[in-house]
Amino acid sequence: MENTNLKLRGMSCASCAKIIEDAISSVRGVNECSVNFGAEQATVTYDPKKTNPEAICQAVNAVGYSAQPMQDDDLFAADDDAEQKVRQAENRALVRKVWVGGIVSAILVIGSLPMMTGLSIPFIPMWMHNPWLQLVLATPVLFWCGSSFFINAWKALKRHAATMDTLVAIGTLAAYLYSLFPTFLPGFFTQQRLPADVYYEAAVVIITLILLGRLLENRAKGQTSEAIRKLMGLQAKTARVIRDGKEVDIPIAQVIKGDVILVRPGEKIPVDGEIIDGSSTIDEAMVTGESLPVKKQPGDEVIGATINKTGSFKFRATRVGKDTFLAQIVKLVQQAQGSKAPIQRLADQVTGWFVPAVIAIAIATFIIWYNIMGNVTMALITTVGVLIIACPCALGLATPTSIMVGTGKGAENGILIKGAESLELAHKLQTVVLDKTGTITQGKPTVTDFVSVKGTANGNELNLLRLAASVERNSEHPLAEAVVNYAKSQGVELTDAQEFEAIAGSGVQGYVSNQWIQIGTHRWMNELGIDTSALQEHWDRLEYLGKTVIWIAVNSKIQGIMGIADAVKSSSVNAIRTLQKMGLEVVMLTGDNHRTAEVIAREVGIKRVLAEVRPEQKAETVEKLQSEGKIVAMVGDGINDAPALAQADVGMAIGTGTDVAIAASDITLISGDLQGIVTAIQLSRATIGNIRQNLFFAFIYNVAGIPIAAGILFPFFGWLLSPIIAGAAMAFSSVSVVTNALRLRNFQPKTIG
Repeated sequence: MENTNLKLRGMSCASCAKIIEDAISSVRGVNECSVNFGAEQATVTYDPKKTNPEAICQAVNAVGYSAQPMQDDDLFAADDDAEQKVRQAENRALVRKVWVGGIVSAILVIGSLPMMTGLSIPFIPMWMHNPWLQLVLATPVLFWCGSSFFINAWKALKRHAATMDTLVAIGTLAAYLYSLFPTFLPGFFTQQRLPADVYYEAAVVIITLILLGRLLENRAKGQTSEAIRKLMGLQAKTARVIRDGKEVDIPIAQVIKGDVILVRPGEKIPVDGEIIDGSSTIDEAMVTGESLPVKKQPGDEVIGATINKTGSFKFRATRVGKDTFLAQIVKLVQQAQGSKAPIQRLADQVTGWFVPAVIAIAIATFIIWYNIMGNVTMALITTVGVLIIACPCALGLATPTSIMVGTGKGAENGILIKGAESLELAHKLQTVVLDKTGTITQGKPTVTDFVSVKGTANGNELNLLRLAASVERNSEHPLAEAVVNYAKSQGVELTDAQEFEAIAGSGVQGYVSNQWIQIGTHRWMNELGIDTSALQEHWDRLEYLGKTVIWIAVNSKIQGIMGIADAVKSSSVNAIRTLQKMGLEVVMLTGDNHRTAEVIAREVGIKRVLAEVRPEQKAETVEKLQSEGKIVAMVGDGINDAPALAQADVGMAIGTGTDVAIAASDITLISGDLQGIVTAIQLSRATIGNIRQNLFFAFIYNVAGIPIAAGILFPFFGWLLSPIIAGAAMAFSSVSVVTNALRLRNFQPKTIG
């Protein structure tokens, strides 16, 4: 199966999204499809042996809309420019139509005041409320300015479907066609003792107001993608590459992997790479959210789009184009913005039957009032009012606009949210499980104590260190790296190990210089039947100090012990305290023994510790917490954390961790700072609150507006809702929803004291 994202055009409401979703789903080979009305995107999973993106786009075109595959290659250039140009062209066309409609509406409303008020107004000349003049003025507004409503309604009718355009087209056309009769046959009305009133102004004003609403909505929707544009704008335009011994400035698109690039103070780093000469401090805030500049030197990685602050250095490009870290962030944010949150299912279910239901209510309204009152005019006004006010457009915008702004805001704060579902779920979290090494601690353990049974005589200690480090250098574990680094710092030369084997959660073993070396936990030594009593006193002391202890056995006899310490991150204590104040239970998960784990837990303020948990047991541990009825987040950084990250309701990976952990997670904290967990949960709560407000705005217009438009208050107070006011309410319901979503751009993480 493959995935593709399509950019969609031509949608006017959530019903359109449903039509496109059905069209794509009907293509043979399409496995899954999700259309996001707010983001104007479709995410499609398909079998490449049975179909392709071109065939899927053709299916969208066949139902009256347009679709285009989104390419990775033009992530930063053509796509954004093209998107902007298309949106600007649409807005210019809408502005022209709104101006024309606005001027005509003003003339017709002024001319109709005597009819609407029943008063003779001296300063309004008679010719202004002449039906023939109103017909001439209203016709081009209806069929030129409002042409898109009729075209889209006709397309929907041919597909046996109904959309928001169907409601507008029926409503305005009904007012227009009714007005033709008193215009051409006024005598028929006077003979029936009925007023020969016309409603051209209602049709024109409704068209104009809805076009105005769509213009405001388009402009506001453009702002929801601001985070993406900000990210794209971070990238440098050129790079100073050293080729044939000369410095040349070239466009960033021409940089290739392996190029050596010179960066001076104050310049943006063009692509990802590794420093080979020089040092500097680099501001990575725009990508990681980390506020303080980071010191970099040869061997350190640099991220494209970050800013070099103080020094000058050369680096070798390791990732260019769509493979850069920034490009991956942009792609992930786009995917998240195009995904659907579970809360949107409610809106989708409602809009699925909403338009047909409204048409049915409108027909019933006309029949009821005509039969009760015998008044065609009143029946018509109420019917048109129902059709116009019941637009589901705001309902379709309520969730995706908030998700777009929320995920973009997350990216600005160094939090990558892969899907709307995890963003929604994060606000419900009850328990946060933190892996110890690399998550609570810095993940850079160092050897602080080394004791051998035979002491230092005849270089015995150094020889034991050589044996241990020679085995450990075959392992990717952080503790193994600490042992190797310690051996190198002591000037020990390592040799090759034979028959190396890593025992997950226990240790490593292998032959070095024809000796069988085993390095691992105390538990493992006991399982192997190796006597550890010779170093028992040192073990007790090191564990009391909260250090991780590893044992070294040569030919199945204990020969040494090492104490390894990993400093707690400076932000861990505050972040954990804040999570607890927010009402979340914080649990520490570690493979260390209980005594060591308890020391770290006390230092950071965690009360519940799950220690001596093997890598394969981490996912089971998360599952047990879930079986207690809790919604659980798992935070980790290592390969062995990946199953637990996948098992958790929300998996959060430390951005400085392994690619496997990041791939298995739902949310990535780019900077590795645990404060990112607090920010992610606060952002989730703010986003869900915003969605609920939007749904209220969307529903309240319809719930309150439809009965009033249908004339439910007329028997009690004699009130009828003018179709013009209904049109204004409908137009501004969408605007209010998008405007409310944009408030999320002001989100700032709160400090909880």
